[in-house]
Amino acid sequence: MCGILGVVAQTPVNQLLYDGLQVLQHRGQDAAGIATLDGSMFHLFKGNGMVRDVFRTRNMRSLLGNAGIAHVRYPTAGSAVDHNEAQPFYVNSPFGIVLGHNGNLTNTELLRQELFLEDRRHVNTHSDSEVLLNVLAHELQENSQKYRLDVQSIFAAVSGVHRRCRGAYAVVAMIADCGLLAFRDPHGIRPLVVGSNQTEAGTEYLVASESVALDTLGFRVLRDIRPGEAVFIGLDGSFHSQQCAEAPVLNPCIFEYVYLARPDSVIDGISVYEARLHMGEYLADKIKREWGELDIDVVIPIPDSSRPSALQLANRLGIPFREGFVKNRYIGRTFIMPGQAMRKKSVRQKLNAVGVEFKDKNVLLVDDSIVRGTTSHEIVQMARDAGAHKVYFASAAPPVKFPNVYGIDMPTRRELIATGRSDEEICREIGADRLIYQGLEDLKEAVGKSNPLIRRFDASCFDGDYITGDITADYLNEIEAAREKGKAIKNDEAQLDLYLAMNE
Repeated sequence: MCGILGVVAQTPVNQLLYDGLQVLQHRGQDAAGIATLDGSMFHLFKGNGMVRDVFRTRNMRSLLGNAGIAHVRYPTAGSAVDHNEAQPFYVNSPFGIVLGHNGNLTNTELLRQELFLEDRRHVNTHSDSEVLLNVLAHELQENSQKYRLDVQSIFAAVSGVHRRCRGAYAVVAMIADCGLLAFRDPHGIRPLVVGSNQTEAGTEYLVASESVALDTLGFRVLRDIRPGEAVFIGLDGSFHSQQCAEAPVLNPCIFEYVYLARPDSVIDGISVYEARLHMGEYLADKIKREWGELDIDVVIPIPDSSRPSALQLANRLGIPFREGFVKNRYIGRTFIMPGQAMRKKSVRQKLNAVGVEFKDKNVLLVDDSIVRGTTSHEIVQMARDAGAHKVYFASAAPPVKFPNVYGIDMPTRRELIATGRSDEEICREIGADRLIYQGLEDLKEAVGKSNPLIRRFDASCFDGDYITGDITADYLNEIEAAREKGKAIKNDEAQLDLYLAMNE
């Protein structure tokens, strides 16, 4: 997952984009970048790390201009954290373009071949986002009139991108001397919203992954960009939009509501916070219906995204809600020191139990989801160590059984605890006395309750139904092999760092 921003304003945008990235930091902590447009010249700075660590005052001063885009990155499956793959990406032919992308293309390798053999374009990284940038650049060239762009030729180019690209993509791109282009894939898998701000000098526009970025930066939300739609905002402040896909259907990623998005965001007409409250209600009803014999003394959330679900579940069951875990929000990256490289990082670095809430009680722990299960196992053990009599565990989401191929870094099927195991086997693996999963249909109803117009979600990590229709068993095997290769490379690098540290 990633976070993207694009803005056309009446005053310098460097601080605005920096502040927006801080708000979207939860969508990516591995790299950050800002590109601004000053006249016909781009100013770009990016690097690995959190937003606060990447940018210094000298970097911000160099980001001149009243328009720009920004990006925070979390690597997708199979890709390592390479500083060369930090975004935005830039290409200068045939037009100067910078681009930021949230999502994942599922036909990247085919597009690479087409770009090299047919379009005569060179891609310099392993990033699918650079592939997408070059596809867009080629389509702009094909649809321009003697290398001159107008709004209709830009929209025609986006139509060409939709015809060629498969997968999930929410995109912001700045075209030199033209303006800001934003578009969303025909399924609307990844979120994208546009807002405006009225100033004395004129209207300013901001595009972002989540509405919370608009709220905090003082912009009024206009609407979500529709699946397949493109929005173009000229440097003169003109606003244009057009549907560029042949058969767009809104199928947003349901995991955005379960975990990825901030609770104060509204995505495709659905309040994330409200959706999580509904998840708690449906989960409580399932417990009443199927697990009525459980003697639960207290409901405790696992911070932070499960808190609304746990609160509503407790209210529905009439059981006390308590904060039993305190989260350390200041855990940073761990330096590789002699004797520590092979030590397993413990969840206890991030969470600590409040003993009085566990001692001699039957506790129901509520989490947003269970992926690998290793964290769940350690949290259950923490509850026991704090004196809990019995530990029940509830997940606000169904079992995660399949990898996500649309932009979420999710483990291979071999690493997913729910793949090939029954609920009872998973319960034993994590060490709980009982395990309760949300039903998939209940999850869909809980999320869709706020917007009945959404008839289908991408829930592929739960049911294996990949809505783009192009995902095969061979494809999954290939991306899992790439992921394993990437992990091996990172492990080799860690061993080298350890060796150097020990021999200084």
